[in-house]
Amino acid sequence: MEFDKSIFKAYDIRGTYPNQLDDKIAYRIGNGLARYLKPTSIAVGRDMRISSDELFEHLSHGIIDAGVDVVDLGRISTDGLYFAVGKFEYDGGIMITASHNPKEYNGFKICRQQALPLSGQEGLDKIKLAMEEDALEKSSQRGNINRRDISADYAKHCLSFIDISIIKPFKIVIDAGNGMAGLTLPPVFEKLPIKVIPLYFELDGSFPNHPASPIELENLADLRKKIADEKADFGVAFDGDADRMFLVDRFGNQIGGDMVTALVAGNLLDKNPGETILYNLICSKAVPELVIKKGGKAIRTRVGHALIKPLMKKHNAIFGGEHSGHFYFRDNWFADSGLIAFLVCLELLSRHNRPLDEMVKAINPYFRSGEINSRVKSARDKIEEVAAHFSDGEQDRLDGLTVDYGSFWFNLRPSNTEPLLRLNVEAKSKEVLSKKTDEIMEIIRS
Repeated sequence: MEFDKSIFKAYDIRGTYPNQLDDKIAYRIGNGLARYLKPTSIAVGRDMRISSDELFEHLSHGIIDAGVDVVDLGRISTDGLYFAVGKFEYDGGIMITASHNPKEYNGFKICRQQALPLSGQEGLDKIKLAMEEDALEKSSQRGNINRRDISADYAKHCLSFIDISIIKPFKIVIDAGNGMAGLTLPPVFEKLPIKVIPLYFELDGSFPNHPASPIELENLADLRKKIADEKADFGVAFDGDADRMFLVDRFGNQIGGDMVTALVAGNLLDKNPGETILYNLICSKAVPELVIKKGGKAIRTRVGHALIKPLMKKHNAIFGGEHSGHFYFRDNWFADSGLIAFLVCLELLSRHNRPLDEMVKAINPYFRSGEINSRVKSARDKIEEVAAHFSDGEQDRLDGLTVDYGSFWFNLRPSNTEPLLRLNVEAKSKEVLSKKTDEIMEIIRS
């Protein structure tokens, strides 16, 4: 069949609806997955996007036409899907979502047994090939669609990661961004003594207030204002499918995903000495430094959940974190959960009885640029141009280009999901950070 092959990304399938991704393609993706995995049952969840219900209908029929049962999980978060696949031992799972992308997008995050992700080179390529060859799996015995509500089970699972009895009555502003956090968080919070001030908990796939992409500072404006107005202890923002979260301190400062990684890792190592922690190479040096100080083992990885989850399983790592707000837990089938990460941070703050900003300041001696994105004609050529300019630094190519000079380091890598070149710089002083960031950006954008 004819379709836009660019919808197949490194970690998922994603595109605009109905231009790139339509009902026929959804049917073929469901059928192709059933053909590839040869499962008995596949769990399917969906977010609140305008096209998600329609895509569910056609995706599900592609699966049941292959003789495979569909477990309809209804509207859930992506980490809720991973939980269901792991807990109830389904043969695979599909989450219908485009995560943080604008309203016209939708897509599919897919996993196999034990919530192990499919990627562009591990499974998604087989579905793509079946579509290219117009191959269909038809069974004389169609599968069934059965509904299952996992909300209570998932809330109980997330709360099992913390000691509820020590949680202090913090006042917290939570921005759900009109995404799935508005549905999945209340069953958890009703078990805790915290006071939640909700922002945009109404499910709305048109995202009427702001894009559900909390990594971008402009999307935190309402949250920051509400924290100030309410004199809240801190705030938290979730993305559209609620698998990523970002903390904001009482002064309105966004806490990077790498600093959250350090906080979570520290709390887990206090309770589980000597364990292994994974962190992606965009994370601050503060992360491995803290892990080592706490007696843990730190392993540096490439970026991306489809790469990190198998590595966590290989090393039996208790936790893994990314700068992008993805946090992975061994006791969550090595899958990511923004909600569990939030709860672990809540426990840490309660245990130490210190403000979030003070906890971060104590472990963070560096200055960072944040992720700077640039559109370039050739990402490969620009990377080589930058590599030549900084040839006297310590270089590695684990993921893109990383150059370390001691007083500063940077990583330059092409995006796996968008036509962008991503730059991250970290330095020991603001002056060095500013100077070196400008120097690198002059080469990238010249």
